[in-house]
Formats: sequence, C-alpha cells, structure tokens
Amino acid sequence: RSLVCTTPLYGNCSSRRENSLTSQPGMVASRTLMFALTFLGQESEDGKICFVKIHATWDVLITYAEVLNIKVPIKENDIPSTVENPLDCMLAPLRLPEKVMHPEPDYFTAPFSRDKQELYLINDESTFFSPSMRNRIVNYILTRCPYGTEEGKKKFGIKRLLNNGTYSAAYPLHDCQYWKKANDPNCESERYTLYMEWARFLRFYKEQPLDLIRKYYGEKIGIYFAWLGFYTEMLFLAAVVGLICFLYGLFTMDENMSSKEICDPAIGGEIIMCPLCDQDCEYWRLNTTCESSQYSHLFDNVATLFFAIFMGIWVTLFLEFWKRRQARLKYEWDLVDFEEEQQQLQLRPEYEAKCTHKKKNPVTQMEPYLPITSQAVRFCISGTTVLFWVSLIIASMIAVIVYRLAVYAAFASLMENTQTLQPISGLLTPQLATSVTASCLNFVIIMILNFLYERIAIWITDMEIPRTHMEYENRLTMKMFLFQFVNYYSSCFYVAFFKGKFVGYPGAYTYMFNRWRNEECDPAGCLIELTTQLTIVMAGKQIWGNIQEAIVPWICNWWGRRKARNNPENLYSRWEQDHDLQTFGALGLFYEYLEMVIQFGFITLFVASFPLAPLLALMNNILEIRVDSWKLTTQYRRPVAAKAHSIGVWQEILNGMAILSVVTNAFIVAFTSDMIPRLVYYYTASENEDSPMSGYINNSLSVFQISDFPDRNKPKLNPENFVICRYRDYRYPPDHEKKYLHSMQFWHILAAKLAFIIIMEHVVFIVKFFVAWMIPDVPADVKAKIKREKYLTQKILYEYEFEKLKERLCQGGKQNSCCGKC
Repeated sequence: RSLVCTTPLYGNCSSRRENSLTSQPGMVASRTLMFALTFLGQESEDGKICFVKIHATWDVLITYAEVLNIKVPIKENDIPSTVENPLDCMLAPLRLPEKVMHPEPDYFTAPFSRDKQELYLINDESTFFSPSMRNRIVNYILTRCPYGTEEGKKKFGIKRLLNNGTYSAAYPLHDCQYWKKANDPNCESERYTLYMEWARFLRFYKEQPLDLIRKYYGEKIGIYFAWLGFYTEMLFLAAVVGLICFLYGLFTMDENMSSKEICDPAIGGEIIMCPLCDQDCEYWRLNTTCESSQYSHLFDNVATLFFAIFMGIWVTLFLEFWKRRQARLKYEWDLVDFEEEQQQLQLRPEYEAKCTHKKKNPVTQMEPYLPITSQAVRFCISGTTVLFWVSLIIASMIAVIVYRLAVYAAFASLMENTQTLQPISGLLTPQLATSVTASCLNFVIIMILNFLYERIAIWITDMEIPRTHMEYENRLTMKMFLFQFVNYYSSCFYVAFFKGKFVGYPGAYTYMFNRWRNEECDPAGCLIELTTQLTIVMAGKQIWGNIQEAIVPWICNWWGRRKARNNPENLYSRWEQDHDLQTFGALGLFYEYLEMVIQFGFITLFVASFPLAPLLALMNNILEIRVDSWKLTTQYRRPVAAKAHSIGVWQEILNGMAILSVVTNAFIVAFTSDMIPRLVYYYTASENEDSPMSGYINNSLSVFQISDFPDRNKPKLNPENFVICRYRDYRYPPDHEKKYLHSMQFWHILAAKLAFIIIMEHVVFIVKFFVAWMIPDVPADVKAKIKREKYLTQKILYEYEFEKLKERLCQGGKQNSCCGKC
C-alpha cells in the first residue's frame, strides 16, 4: 500500500479528534517537551491507500507559536482609519463586501508567550490561531520530527519520508468544497467564499480580497497576488498611453512622406534595388515594399521616442509606488518586525541531514555546516554547468540565425520568381516571411529549452545544498532568471541590435561562417521585424502559459477523479478529494513570479518597438489573476502557508531590468528605428521647405555600379540591362574618389545616434532618480501608525507586567503577615 499523510489544520472543519499519539517535538523545541498529535486512520474506498489525518492540540500550537515567534492579538486596534476618498462612491461597483475584504478586525499584536496567555484575546481556542498559522506550525513539526537513525545519522522530516516512498503525499486539507459551503455551521467556508468572490472570471473587474487570501493561504501567496494586482493596475496607464501612440501612427500613416515616396511609381517604382541574395535573386523595384513601409510607420514614428521616455519613467513610478503599497501591507499584516534573519535561523531539513560537521554559531549555538572545500567544489561545478547551458542557448540562437540566413535567400528567390506569390509579395516581403517563420521556430526552441532548464536549475541548486529556504529560493531564482533571460530575449536582442548592422555593401558583403550572407533590414527599417519577433514570442508565451496553468491541471484532475464522480460524498471523503487534486509545490509561486517578470521584460526592454505590448500584457494579466486564483482554489491541494514581507529577490531583478530598459530603448530608437536619420536629413540635408522630408528615401539609398559585382554576388539574369542598383547605406557613389567608402553623412548620423543615446539616458535617469527621491518608500501615515502601535503595545505589556508584579508583591505580603501571626 502507498500511504498518504495529510496534515490538516488545528480546528479544521473536517478534522476529528480520535486516538492520541505521543511523539518528540522538532529540533528547535526543548528535548524534554512532549506533545500530543491526535490522528485518524482510515482507508480509501478501494482499500489501496491509507490516510492518516494529523491534528495538533492546543498545547502543541501554543508551544510552537512561541518557538516560531508568531504574533497574536492583544487588543483591538483603536487607531482611526485614514480619511475616506471622496471618489469611493464612484468605485463602489469594483468593491467587494466588507466581510469578504476584511474577514476579521484589526488588532494590536505581540509575539505569543505561554506565560502570558491571559494577555491575549483568546475567545475560542479552536479559532485563535488562523488557518495559515496552524498550517505553518504543523508543517514545521513534520519537517523536523526525527523518526530513526541510520549509520549513526539521525533521520527526520516528512520530506525524506516522501522521497523514499514511505508516504505518497502530505498536504493540508481544504476547509470545504469550493462550489458549496460546509455542512458544519461553525465552519467559515473560506474556500467557497474565495471561489465565489475571487476565482471566477466574471469577477475580473472586482478588487481582490487580499486579507482573506492571506488568512487562508498565508502571507507569501497574499503578497504575490497583491503585487500582481498592483502591477496590472499600473499597466492600465501604460496601455492607454501605448494605445494613443499606436493610434497616432495609424492616423498619420497616410501623411508619412517616406512611405509615400516608396509607393509612388514615379519615385519608388523607378528605384532599382540590388538583389537580396547572391546569383539566384533578381533586381527589384523599391515600390514592391509599399505596404510593409506603411505598416512600419505604425511603430516607427515620433510617438516612439515619447513612449520610450514615458516607459522609462513609468517603470520608476511602478517600482516606487509598489514599495509604498508593500510597506502598507507589511503594517496591516503584522510583518513590520518580520525580518529575513528569522528565516535564516531556520535551517533547511535537507541541509541538516546532509551536513555532518558541526560548528558553533553565536546565535543558535551548535549547528551543522558545509566545509569550505566542499562549498568551493560545488560552486565550481554549478558555475561550469550554468555556463555550459547558457552557451547552449546561445548556440541555439546562432542556429536560428543560420536558419534565417539560409531561408532568407530562398524566400527572396521564390517571391521574386514565382508569379503566384505576386498578389501578396507587397505585404509579405522576404524579410517579413523570414522573420515570421524564424520567430515561430525560435518560440518552439524556447519552450523545449525551458523544459530542460527548469530541471537543470533545480538540480544545480540542490547540489549546492543551500543553508536556508530563503537562500535556496534566491539561488534558484537567479539561475532560472538567467536561463530565461538569455532564452527569451536573445532573439530580440539579435533583431534589435545586430540584424542589418553588419551586412557590408554590394560587392563586399559580410558572410557568416564564410557561407551565408548576413541579413539586410527592410528598406523601411528593422523595427517592424523586431515588432513581429516580440509579438510572436510574447503572445505565444502568454497563450501557452495559460493553457499550461489552467487546462492541463483541469484535465489531470478530471482524469484522476473519473471513477469517483458518481460516488456519494460519504464514500468519496474530503481527504480523498483533496488527494486527487494537483500539487502546488514549494516552487509553485516561484514559477508564477518568473512568468510575470519575463513579461515585465518584454514590455520594458523592447517597448519602443511595440507600443501595444502593455495592452497585451494588461489583457493577459486580467485573465492571469483569475486563472491563478481559480486553479489555486479548485484544482490544487491547499499549499503549506509561509510568511513573507516582500517579493524577495524579484524586487532587485525588477530594479535591474528597469535600468537596463532605459539603455535598450535608447539604442532601439537610435539604431533600430529610422528616427535619427530622418531628423538629421530634416535639419541638414532637406532642400524643400514646403515638404522637408521629401527626397529622404533617395538620400538614404546609396548607388552601386552593377559592373562592379564580383562573380560570387552577380545575379545570373539581368533582362532589363540595369546599369546601377541601390542599397540601404550612406556611401560614396562609384564615380567618387572615395568610391563605396562611408560618406560624411554616415558619420554625422552616427554622431547624432550616440549623442541621442547619451542625452536620452541622462534625461531619463535624472527624472527616474528624482522621482524615486521624491516618493518615500513608506507612506507618512503608515510610519505614524507603526510608531503609535509600538508605543501602545509596549504600554500594554508594561501595564500587564506591572499588574503581575503587584499581584506577586501582594501575595508575598499576605504570606509574610500570616507567618508573623503564626
């Protein structure tokens, strides 16, 4: 038989007290202390699985509440609430009922102590500790409880029993069915409330019941949904501005002089372009790219610069306002005094089990440690493995580039020589066809590599044997983010900063591996190809992520419960129903953060090329919140609660990406967009005052004499006997003494691009740092409340100790008086 150990919460609506089992406490507790775990053993209907339901008694809870330094209520909060917003009446349709938003009153709290139980507001022992608190306590006991020895080493922890197959699962129970309330009228049926008010998509416009989420699932999950909700709210502003920029490009499309000249038969129709590939490709006319040049204007216009600067400031506002929101949550959720050092003192059971050496710690006295030589060897292996897999990502990107170069020539030859493709040749250029197919292939490779890298990153981190859970998660986060960063963004960096920059010129083209000719940008610029790449990868990832998160767990659960769907509830027990659900896992939240941070990179690092990216992200996140809440409430076992006062190392990653985004967007505007060459032409080379941009296309194309083609590049056919062809560059014509060398205009444009990058970066960074300085991380009213609560709490504790001292003195005085009489 496989054995399933369930760990319900104390006072859980489905738990029952049965036989009492005595056991030792975890390693942190005193060795002399004994506690009772009551359990219920019962077989499943088919008799193949035995369920053991564990229940912690009041003595166990108060003992470990003191060990874990859990804060509990001592007095109801009497600090007046902030002044209500006069616009609250307008936001009433977005509000949830007060009982759902704030399921319990606000209290002054203090760390629990067994010796001061009368100080705390203990109205009912079964409900005094919240579900997430009881969840944490029982899990803490089970992860550290010893169960035997092997070769002189102590064996302990439910995780080890799960790994060796003694138990097949260990999980807290949900308090009721998600689609109906519990039969017990004393049960709060929080899961049902969360499903009805939070996890249904029709509630997408409602606020999130963060206090109830925290109460049921713990602070760590509550912080994630608070961050995701705040991020989605801030995306609304970016989406609106991005949509305005896109509409500006749409409405000014017909006024764009560059596309007008390209589409004009008398201008673009008379410009003969050099072949797109060697020998097999023919000469072509510029006006064949009419449609693509018009669509390129949607994203490559003056609004591009404005939006790039705006997003640099938006990122700062988002991060600074999130710090304020996080500070408010820390106060409201009693996490102000919660420090990471508390987690650092709690060693991972795996670390304790694998580290046999001991050393003296000034805080925890004797504790296990990993020798420095073993640490060095493990880090060397880890670093080498990371470099190898990052190199593999780069190699796969090079393979995609080779595909682009090989297929580009085929597409160019096919589209020019096939009459059946003529109707779409104007819209689907060889560059665009190559970009679309390469982007799809790149997305498939990304998904395959992601599957491998998740397992590699976990294996590497396990091998390093991190000391604490926080260290483990931080190391895994950095490795996974590094893998994902290179995996998702490498192709976008190639299109943005390398494609079309090193192509050479006719007669002296640059070749990759001396075989494939480097890609050229479309005459309308490379920005439209970057937009295509970004759209396919970003939208594909979001669609695939939602399928993976929602549909796959639902199908697995449906298949697992197919034999029990027709059974009555008395035969298909609550613990069996929870057992048939999917496991959220210790890294479940990690993957949710990673998905959103990768999306954050798409809408910040390359947003200058695609103003609609924030709008796509907004629509995805509105769906993401409800999908995550739905799957957590209905498709997954209840996760073990954990405390967290911030989003952890993700905050530093977001800060780093915010700084990098300013640099990447400045380079995109300068080198990928055509804005700087147009401005240089407007101010230095324009000759028509009535239409300053007329003649820009002719000015941006250099002249090449066909007779100068070497045999390797020269087309096989020249039916119209063209003498010259044009190419996209700034070089001297063939009759100039500096034949085919870069012209002075090229150096002027390059200087303007570098100057623009420096100016834009400095302006945005100055504004960013000024905004960050102007916005305090902690709101003034929260600072005042923290100080007021600390003062009142100390006063309450002082009065309590004073009263206890008076009682002892009075009792001592009475005894002395009695002795004197005797």
